[in-house]
Amino acid sequence: MEGYFEILAILTSAVFIVWLFRYLNLPAILAYLVTGMLVGEHGFAWAHHHVDYEHFAELGIVFLLFTLGLEFSLPKLLAMRKLVLAVGSLQVGISLVIFILIALALGQSFPSALVIGGVLALSSTAIVIRQLSEAGATKRKSGQISVSVLLFQDVAVVPLLIVIPMFAMDSDTSMGLALLIALVKGVFVVGVLLFTGKWLLPRLFNVIAQVRTDELFVLTTLLVTLLASALTLWFGLSMALGAFLAGMMLGESQYKHQLEADIRPYRDILLGLFFVTVGMKLNINVLIDSPLVVLGILLSFMAVKACVIRFLAVKAGELPKDGWASGFMLAQMGEFGFVLIALATQVEILPMDVASILLGVGVLSMAITPFMINNARKWSLMLTQDKGVDTTELETLPDNSQLKDHVIICGFGRVGQTVSRFLKPEGIDFVAIDIDPLRVTKSRDAGENVLFGSSRQTELLHAANLSEAKLVVIAFGEDKQSLDVIEKVRRLSKDVPILVRTRNDDQLQILKDAGANEVVPEILEGSLMLVSQVLSLTGVPFSRIFKRVQKERNNHYNHLHGFYQGEHTDMSPEAIERIEFAHAIQLTNDSYAVGHSIAELKKGNSHMIIVALKRGEVETEEPDDNIVLQNQDTLIVRGKPRRVELTERFIQEGR
Repeated sequence: MEGYFEILAILTSAVFIVWLFRYLNLPAILAYLVTGMLVGEHGFAWAHHHVDYEHFAELGIVFLLFTLGLEFSLPKLLAMRKLVLAVGSLQVGISLVIFILIALALGQSFPSALVIGGVLALSSTAIVIRQLSEAGATKRKSGQISVSVLLFQDVAVVPLLIVIPMFAMDSDTSMGLALLIALVKGVFVVGVLLFTGKWLLPRLFNVIAQVRTDELFVLTTLLVTLLASALTLWFGLSMALGAFLAGMMLGESQYKHQLEADIRPYRDILLGLFFVTVGMKLNINVLIDSPLVVLGILLSFMAVKACVIRFLAVKAGELPKDGWASGFMLAQMGEFGFVLIALATQVEILPMDVASILLGVGVLSMAITPFMINNARKWSLMLTQDKGVDTTELETLPDNSQLKDHVIICGFGRVGQTVSRFLKPEGIDFVAIDIDPLRVTKSRDAGENVLFGSSRQTELLHAANLSEAKLVVIAFGEDKQSLDVIEKVRRLSKDVPILVRTRNDDQLQILKDAGANEVVPEILEGSLMLVSQVLSLTGVPFSRIFKRVQKERNNHYNHLHGFYQGEHTDMSPEAIERIEFAHAIQLTNDSYAVGHSIAELKKGNSHMIIVALKRGEVETEEPDDNIVLQNQDTLIVRGKPRRVELTERFIQEGR
């Protein structure tokens, strides 16, 4: 029973603390670490058997490395080889050497110094990539530098996971001989897994997929991951290495995304447990007794990493502002740092007091990472005295100050370019803004009027002569970026019409409330075009089709909102806040709504949206409010999941 209550204490604490941290927009990793700190022996001592949990939590790292292998793309690595090799590899190497020398100077042994250097040299892939994606900065040059460095860091984790346990071997064994044996074993295991992954696994998953049983596919995924891990463990290597190689082999297969979706729930739960066990080792008393030491290490190692990345980026031919921005983004300690700390303490080559200080430093550095990423560009511009827009880029453009009644296209991808091709024959001028340097260069070579930079920059909107524009088209398809641009445009011009492209109708009203005049959801427009073709091929006159389609657009796609959810519909908290479901409610003699008109029901529940009424074999869209409902009627309603539940309760029970 004691173990049961320990697990209950961990789960209860984790649920509350993860909710609190996500509410404060802090990483979930920090929440798990704090949970472990609170329930562990140095906190409230609710959990005593952390060693037992560690063995189980190791599977979280195995699944993490498997998904990392799935996402690892050798062609992508080769495509970015200049930045990966010139900045990524040297950043890991130089930072590692600097931190090892400092640790040795402070009296640490070489194995301990190597662990400290490896821990501090790595950055957080999970936090940085997520923040860059949410901010739409992955295509910015500083974002590309950051991704390149993170790519190499992810690869560098694997040899560190192999080398660290070797320091715990008997002193009689030669380290060189041990490394040579490990290399031979590694080559053999990699060869076996490569052969298996190329020839056997695709055929295995083809057979499994034909059975069309989700449970069997999930079980096979788990089995493959654990078999690969067991193989490398049997040869005296890291379990994580086997999982990484298995994921890498399956990363190029057609099942990549399905595999990732299947493994994610197990990975997230077990990885959370892993970070809880790491947090249990964090002795808060060490941090309280040595606050200046922790603060000094935090500021020093982050400053060193930022300076190293800035130096290497400039040496690779990048602008200083991009180097500084990338340095600020990658200054923190990463999640793999906690993995290395756990491994090093397990094999007893890292003192517990040093591990606690490193854990505290890591937690603090990751806590301030979102703030640093959000301000990285501003700080880099301040350090380089750069105004944010490369004036040489602007000088190569036509003089946009002469343009009038033109269209500004924010985002010159496929959609933006399509818009421009239809504007040209009509003699309508346009200015495009795009953040992809290669696309901008190629577009300019073709004579297109394109500004390089972010549409959220005031200087670029002025350079596009926003004050004289007839229309602003936001063609990103990323709602968060679009909201930022809408707000910026509205600050500069209250009257210019704004047309926004979005992928679906999740954020349609939010975009309109922010200041967009028209919002075009791709999925709904695609549905209308498909419907037009269907009606045309079934003999409906074109004039009638046109009226129906135009009516839907004028009604803001009212009939297209809401859908019947399926087994695989995303029901995550984020999705539920956005999507609308359609739901059928059948009335019986005991239903409150029977004998009441629709108007009376709407008075009692103002949020009710009735799409249709089905009576017998007849279905009526948008039924009249004066219709009195009868037994066996079926009402089709729509709305967000919680609102649909409340509507059904009111219809059936009257409350």
